[in-house]
Amino acid sequence: MQRYPLLIGGQWRDGLRLCPNRNPSDLGDLVGEYAEAGEEDMREAVAAARAALPRWRASTPQQRSDVLDAAGSEILARRSELGLLLAREEGKTLPEAVAEVSRAGQIFKFFAGEALRQEGDVLASVRPGVEVLVEREPVGVVGLITPWNFPIAIPAWKSAPALAFGNTVVLKPAELVPGSAWALADILKRAGLPDGVFNLVTGPGRVLGPAMLDAGIDALSFTGSVPTGRQLARECAVRGIRVQLEMGGKNPLVVADDADLAQAVECAVNGAFYSTGQRCTASSRLVVCAGVHDHFVEALAARCASLRVGHATSPDTQIGPLASEEQLRKNLDYIAIGQQEGAVLVAGGQVVETRYRGYYLQPALFAEGLSTHRIVREEIFGPVAVIQRADDYPHALALANDTEFGLAAGICTRSLSLASHFRRHAEAGMVMVNLPTAGVDYHVPFGGRKGSSFGPREQGRYAREFYTTVKTAYLAA
Repeated sequence: MQRYPLLIGGQWRDGLRLCPNRNPSDLGDLVGEYAEAGEEDMREAVAAARAALPRWRASTPQQRSDVLDAAGSEILARRSELGLLLAREEGKTLPEAVAEVSRAGQIFKFFAGEALRQEGDVLASVRPGVEVLVEREPVGVVGLITPWNFPIAIPAWKSAPALAFGNTVVLKPAELVPGSAWALADILKRAGLPDGVFNLVTGPGRVLGPAMLDAGIDALSFTGSVPTGRQLARECAVRGIRVQLEMGGKNPLVVADDADLAQAVECAVNGAFYSTGQRCTASSRLVVCAGVHDHFVEALAARCASLRVGHATSPDTQIGPLASEEQLRKNLDYIAIGQQEGAVLVAGGQVVETRYRGYYLQPALFAEGLSTHRIVREEIFGPVAVIQRADDYPHALALANDTEFGLAAGICTRSLSLASHFRRHAEAGMVMVNLPTAGVDYHVPFGGRKGSSFGPREQGRYAREFYTTVKTAYLAA
């Protein structure tokens, strides 16, 4: 069985111990054994990134662009191989996994271009004989803590802009899925990054997260749970660390009375259940206007029951396993809670037996959800969706906005005026019209409002707001 070490200061090295990485589709399939780091490893990784910072920040835009472009090209060339790895360790279906790898490659290609497009301003001073220059500089050593549900795309969309703008990086991926992050580190090392510019430290977040902050990073970008994100925000405030948080959602998809029913059903299926519902942008709340409610429930229940659950790499699988036993247990608990609260389970919700030992669950659909129900208010992170009945569009909009989260929101409608009204009044960072709430482009901003996000946006050109700092210089003639 192949063993995968840490990457610190350009050197592959052992950790405290090795941890197995198992396939959630088939627990008998061991993907590999990955090093578990300790606090001292994290301190050394941050120190290595600090030592490498002067050289990397002084590199030319062309040098940084060339490295990122080479990394993106290799990722794209190996998308089938890396997609299989991702499917094995996380449980996405193979087409979804290959698409995620492709997205990671495209992200590196995009930021290879951004490295060459760094901008500043030359302004006239209000004082005679003085010139004003406004420039952007790298923040410094950036810590990245990434989740298990997008094990290569999220490390890519954090590390690519960090590197493009001259920062050095310490990546701590989710303990559950170290394989894709390790492959990314290997690719970046061979793409020509100087030693210490990118460091990979795998292991438990409860140990390595605090150690990363204590080691003296300049900025932290985190994607994960709300409780962990809020704790990190408090810790970063005390230490004066710049922080960016993405913490999930409870995203509504409104189905208006005039919606194309077939289209609305497919948007709901895709948004709620694809990727086994393990997306922070998943349509976990379906807010349906009274005029189409009963027809929509009937059609979606039938579609939900027909979804084929199975091994992530099987060609006929539509829904793969949950990523872990903990996630399966959490989803089953919420299904029981929903029934106890009075919501009506109209489809799915049962464990699926296959020829493989894995974490399989038939997607669950509830109707008659109320705003007081926990399954309506709390992020479940799995293939569980609940339908809320709305009297009309204004009521549907009010229900859609009745949440502590504000990541994504969608509407299915044939009305341009309704679509425009929803776009303006939905309290979310991203709005979809006649599209699933899950599924975003790599070259535009990603992020939400309220409890979903904190700090500058991720992705696209807006990523520079987090990974750079502004310097204003005054020059006398």
